Amino acid sequence: MKAKIFLYSLAVSALILFSSYTFVGGDKGQILVKSMMRIMMYYHYQPQEIDDNFSEKVFDKYIERLDYSKRFFLQSEIDNLSLYRSKIDDELQNESFEFFELTSGILTHRIDMAEEYCMEILSKPFDFSLNEEYDTDVENKPYATNEKEIKDRWRKEIKYKVLGRLVSAAERQDKNIATAKEKGEEFDKKSFEELEKEAREKVQKEYKRYFDRVQKIKESDRQADYINAITSTFDPHTNYYPPREKERFNQNITGRFEGIGASLNVDDEGLIRVVQIIPGSASSRQGDLQANDRILKVGQNVEEAVDVVGMDLQDAIKLIKGPKGTEVRLTVRKPDGSEKIIPITRDVVVLEETYAKSSVILDKEEGSKIGFIHLPGFYADFTRSGGRNSAEDVAKELEKLNKEEVEGIILDLRNNGGGSLAEVIEMVGLFVEKGPVVQVKSREGDIRVMKDRNPAITYDGKLIVLVNSSSASASEILAAAVQDYDRGLIVGSKSTFGKGTVQRFLNLDDFIRGGDDIKPLGEIKLTTQKYYRINGGATQLKGVTPDVILPDVYNLIDTGEKDQDQAMPWDEIVPASYSVWEQPVSKQLEGILEKSQERVNSNNTFTMIEENAKRYKKRYDRTMYPLNIDAFKAYKAEVEAEAKKYENIAQPIDGMDVKFVGTDYDFIHSDSSRLDRYEVWHKGIKKDAMC
Repeated sequence: MKAKIFLYSLAVSALILFSSYTFVGGDKGQILVKSMMRIMMYYHYQPQEIDDNFSEKVFDKYIERLDYSKRFFLQSEIDNLSLYRSKIDDELQNESFEFFELTSGILTHRIDMAEEYCMEILSKPFDFSLNEEYDTDVENKPYATNEKEIKDRWRKEIKYKVLGRLVSAAERQDKNIATAKEKGEEFDKKSFEELEKEAREKVQKEYKRYFDRVQKIKESDRQADYINAITSTFDPHTNYYPPREKERFNQNITGRFEGIGASLNVDDEGLIRVVQIIPGSASSRQGDLQANDRILKVGQNVEEAVDVVGMDLQDAIKLIKGPKGTEVRLTVRKPDGSEKIIPITRDVVVLEETYAKSSVILDKEEGSKIGFIHLPGFYADFTRSGGRNSAEDVAKELEKLNKEEVEGIILDLRNNGGGSLAEVIEMVGLFVEKGPVVQVKSREGDIRVMKDRNPAITYDGKLIVLVNSSSASASEILAAAVQDYDRGLIVGSKSTFGKGTVQRFLNLDDFIRGGDDIKPLGEIKLTTQKYYRINGGATQLKGVTPDVILPDVYNLIDTGEKDQDQAMPWDEIVPASYSVWEQPVSKQLEGILEKSQERVNSNNTFTMIEENAKRYKKRYDRTMYPLNIDAFKAYKAEVEAEAKKYENIAQPIDGMDVKFVGTDYDFIHSDSSRLDRYEVWHKGIKKDAMC
């Protein structure tokens, strides 16, 4: 191990020596871009030609970042800026920021103009009897050609927000009136005009906060956005982290989570997207917040919610986070377009919930016993002696289930975003004899076959690996290896996430000798390697296609790596040398597929999931929304009725029960909160059609 660390240190030192330079003065932004470009060209897995084609990609990406919704820039301004479309490569060579400075100046002016538009628009009542529509399809929408047109875009956006608040307020009032009537009490009913004015004033406060925030954005933050438009042209996972952002990243990775426990980012529309729910967190235990939800508003307990659309991510996180035991109420938009208020009591992550755990599924009709292992992530703790490692934990769960004499095991990797490569290699070895698990290719084309070298097999029985579109990275490596060895069945949604690349952080300060007055510069996370299956194919873009594909609500929506701009391509290399399992599952697959299809066809839950997937797709593709109050009410009622119909799709499966593993019984029952968590988990398994 020490030898490996020494060799790695030598390699990094050689890299720094090769790509660093002595600081001789200059603007911090220029030094930052120069050092970063050198690193990417020397070290990125797939360096780009810095030419006119590259320049055009950066131009398009940065303009999109600045004005995705096309509500600031006029077409004439874009035409003028287009003079730089093929010159950014020259600017990078000459360490110039002329294009950035020009766009920044125009944007500052446009933000001031937009604030004037919005305050003027919100100063007067809206006419909701007009048959108008609000178009959210910004991708195919051209830039506005004049001031009147751009102002009208703001008007429709604002009108839509006011309409939503107005209708919700009217609905709440109707409920309050009905409740008061039942109690024989009087209720002071507000007029339509009063409700409209209140809704408009609340939206006005939201926009004042929004413009106050964007007008305070520092030049260095905008410069970081510009730099990230450059880095992400290499691939979507190569990013620049200013010192403050890297510090936050480290806190999120290594710190003690206290809040709702969700990983968030900002999507192309400026909406805050839930990327992942952290196992063991308050969100995980509450259950309603899911990956791909968009957070629209954040409320503190009973206080009025704050609109976070377009808000800086870190500002929104400040609203969402809070002390243990306090409540936050998130208004989210589901992928089907429906909106839901989700109350979450903030808490710390329960560490036990981040570890592997198992139970036994009983089929009362057939009298069979199946082991079920839930693995939230491929965790490894190298920081202290006795730390938990996922491969070792899964081995222990397998040994417990062997003692239960189960007839097969289900390893659940759904929503498992990956983790330690060393752990997944060791874990595959629990199910097969020693041999290759994954291949890793460097930018120089060197291919390293990473192997499990332990001939011992912990479990040699029937195996199913459950996956979905959020199973990524290490999860895909394990699923691919099990599939390539023909060792077990991969079951789940149409594909896994499709991320087959490796990233590494490099501190930019290490690449500059001197320049203490401009440090710290921050860090760059860049793609340095690619993963490949042992059969030679890549998980990049394609992910792992299950042997048995079951209905999933996201099956008709494009998600995952393939949905990312500038994602690296799929390719393949020469297969590694390996031998398939002595009892290959593929020989039994035809009969299994027939039985699975029969089950899907006769199962009401799967039928409802397929219907709901179509509904999700339909709502996901919709871009036009009514601004007429009657049409809006009808649309809202339709969406809510559909959502309610599919709210409780999962029902307990007849003849299915779940019990504790015998050796865990005393441990689980020794803590009432732990017992409660296990019982909630078991209720979920009993309703899980994929099991």
